[in-house]
Amino acid sequence: MRDYELILVLHPDLDENAVSEVLKRVTGWISDAGGSVVKSDMWGKRQLAYPIRKQTQGQYVLLQTNMAPKTGVTLERNLRLAEPVLRYMLTARA
Repeated sequence: MRDYELILVLHPDLDENAVSEVLKRVTGWISDAGGSVVKSDMWGKRQLAYPIRKQTQGQYVLLQTNMAPKTGVTLERNLRLAEPVLRYMLTARA
């Protein structure tokens, strides 16, 4: 198992319930693959550097996870297909 940081930029129009549902889905994908979410940190709504899908703001979420390296490929595929996720970045922690 390795430590990873996952930063999600979610659609700005989502309410708290919708954001929590997206986070449940993402943590479910991680836990189904044998990983775990160590810490979840909501950064809130922030201005984007450039428009993404005609949106100028996004809701940022930082997840610190512990998972197998193979899980990252599946997780990135699922995040790419998730409609509320504007952008994501998965990095290994040193």
